[in-house]
Amino acid sequence: MLAGSLFLLLSGNLAFFNQVLQVYPWSIGNAGFLVSVALVLGCEIVLLTLLVSVLIPIRIALSILFLITAVAAYFSDQFGAIIDAVMIGNTLQTSPTEAADLLTVAFGLRVLLLGIAPVGLIWSLPFRRLSFARALRDKLALALGAVVLLAACILMFSSQYASFAREHKAFRYYTNPAFPLYSAVRYLFRAETAKPSEKLVSVAPEARIPEPDPHFELIIMVVGETARRDHFSLNGYNRNTTPGLAKEPNVYSYSHISACGTSTAVAVPCMFALSGRKTFDVDEAAHTENVLDILQRVGVRVLWRDNNSSAKRVADRVQYEDFQVAETNPVCDDECRDVGMLHGLQEYIDKQPGDILIVLHQMGNHGPAYYKRYPAEFERFTPACHSAELSECTDEEITNAYDNAILYTDYFLEQVIALLKANTPRYETAMLYLSDHGESLGENGLYLHGMPYVLAPPEQIDIPLILWIGGSSDIYVPSVLANENRTHSQDAVFQTLLTLFEVQTDLNSVPPGLFDMKEN
Repeated sequence: MLAGSLFLLLSGNLAFFNQVLQVYPWSIGNAGFLVSVALVLGCEIVLLTLLVSVLIPIRIALSILFLITAVAAYFSDQFGAIIDAVMIGNTLQTSPTEAADLLTVAFGLRVLLLGIAPVGLIWSLPFRRLSFARALRDKLALALGAVVLLAACILMFSSQYASFAREHKAFRYYTNPAFPLYSAVRYLFRAETAKPSEKLVSVAPEARIPEPDPHFELIIMVVGETARRDHFSLNGYNRNTTPGLAKEPNVYSYSHISACGTSTAVAVPCMFALSGRKTFDVDEAAHTENVLDILQRVGVRVLWRDNNSSAKRVADRVQYEDFQVAETNPVCDDECRDVGMLHGLQEYIDKQPGDILIVLHQMGNHGPAYYKRYPAEFERFTPACHSAELSECTDEEITNAYDNAILYTDYFLEQVIALLKANTPRYETAMLYLSDHGESLGENGLYLHGMPYVLAPPEQIDIPLILWIGGSSDIYVPSVLANENRTHSQDAVFQTLLTLFEVQTDLNSVPPGLFDMKEN
């Protein structure tokens, strides 16, 4: 147990010690406290190992802890990721294609050398079978020793630990294997206690479109993936990443939009839900009507096309089409492209008798393999990182690949606008684009996304939101201009979609939408 705990301390907590050293740099004055921090964490790992070994045999206990630590530490060390309950949920919902981008050679070597090899060593060692009394005595002695050492360290540096615990609570998220194991138990507990609803909770049953309107709406909403606001040249980025949108008239970019979550599994269902970010619950959202349900109920034809892992339960009750496969998506090379979601849309539109909402869920900028997210002809910023192992690339190469993927999104949105223009004489048209969340590209040693919201940097929260208004639309442009530079969040999506289709409800305290409509 002592040897295993020491191995876990040294092999799995590099990210934790890096975080501590940023606040308490190594010096003569901090040396004693830093050594005590290592001892305290080591004692906690010993106690955790003892606790698990009470429940299951020690070989199995250490095997589980070694494997958990090897996997969690890889993502913490490489990307600055935190393995919390939300991240575990994201992982379980990730498609095989997305997961393959993370299963790199470096990941395999890490798990092999620091996970599987130690497990093999444990099972090859001869263990003496002790009597129950002797085993219990040894475990109690080890636990007592760990508690005494832990207490002594804290008492010796009590003033430092007082501020350490109060001001730097986030450090505990990087402790391995304690926090990943805690998160896994929490995730399983939530999954076990979440009661599936026997009945769908209705939202705004009184919703209505008050008068028949001879001018039907055709709205395309594009849900982006992992795009951050400050990498769009429309928002002042010093690279021309949105040349297509820049030349389009009637394009408006909202400059201060925050995401509802830092992962797709949270942000996508949250943006369509009545509850805002502060009260949003993923389990409740799964059996509560969202804005798409309301629109469909009042007569709007709703279609969701997905080139991502899924709609995250948002489109359970509307027409859903998967475009991650070549059977439906005609534009597939290394992977199926977002632009393929436009295939057959005109035929679909021509068959609908009234208002239409089409949601296109992009693969967008999904990392870490940004280079896979765009065809070769869009590689204009070079040299670009051509590896899912980001440690093999410089931050400049990573950013180049990321920006090339933004260029492809710009092209895709151009094609969406072209489709809407072709239908403008018949419909009142508009396009609404926003990303689900942002992305870290090496700032402060962080990569990808998924940080707990309270700790997430702006790069993972600030997202682009772009509106294109067709010539026949009755969106009131002065209200758009008045809101472009105001602070909003994805909470505004719910009311914005209702406003676009002129749906009236009796809902109170709903976050306002992004614009108003012209008065008839």
